[in-house]
Amino acid sequence: MKKLFTLLFFLSATTIPAALAQHASCCTKPSEVSQTFAMLVSTDKKFVMDHANPLPYTHQSEVGKMITFTTADGQTGKGYELKASKKSNNYLFVYQEWWGLNDHIKKEAESYYNDLKQEVNVIAVDLYDGKVAASREDAMKYVQGVKPARLENIIKGAQSYAGPQAKIASIGWCFGGMWSLQSAIITGKQNVGCVMFYGMPEKEVARLKTLNSDVLGFFATEKMISQEVVQQFDANMKQAGKKLTYKIYDAPHAFANPSNPDYNKQFATETHQQAVKYFTGKFKLKA
Repeated sequence: MKKLFTLLFFLSATTIPAALAQHASCCTKPSEVSQTFAMLVSTDKKFVMDHANPLPYTHQSEVGKMITFTTADGQTGKGYELKASKKSNNYLFVYQEWWGLNDHIKKEAESYYNDLKQEVNVIAVDLYDGKVAASREDAMKYVQGVKPARLENIIKGAQSYAGPQAKIASIGWCFGGMWSLQSAIITGKQNVGCVMFYGMPEKEVARLKTLNSDVLGFFATEKMISQEVVQQFDANMKQAGKKLTYKIYDAPHAFANPSNPDYNKQFATETHQQAVKYFTGKFKLKA
């Protein structure tokens, strides 16, 4: 029965009539958004095949290092941290694609760290507890095995690690784009900004009302997180009294992933620069 409900919820975001979609999405929770993504992975082979296995890459850094912190459920969480060159309460949480916290994500984290002039603490939060996928098959297994409550506890643990005075913004891609938005909701009043790349939006207006910031979204011309899904997200944000700035690029899913054969350097550079500008404003850094 639970699987049937999740399937109906997924369909509500894509193809079923508006009346049924409204009924199916009335009680959306973070766990259901995550289950929707897992169902998508389970049922749509094209979506899975659109994720080419990541190219080999080893990241080396003189600044970044792995850290551990206590999660909200009393366990241990992990992350890749780049500390600001001077003491700062500004934190950027970076969220992985479905592959896990691999070296490509560490590279992206360091890229934002440098482009924000090393004035912001950057933590790439490990949502898989150390597991990293090198193949679609492993990525599918890890996504389907995700326990949303655990991910929320990891995010809350990273928030506690940053401290009660921290100003927290977030960014993520695909699976991480979805969790970047959830992170913005979870971190509450400490949240100052959110960037999401082609991630599954939150559907519940009541949850969107709790956002403490606006959202900057970058999407692609794809079937699953389609133009209609994005436009409904925009409408829900407006209903919640929140601002969504977004652009849908004429490109495939994961166009900003340099390990993807369909990587679009022009669009990836453009979106990166826009995100840096956005975070510069949110953290009140000198341009």
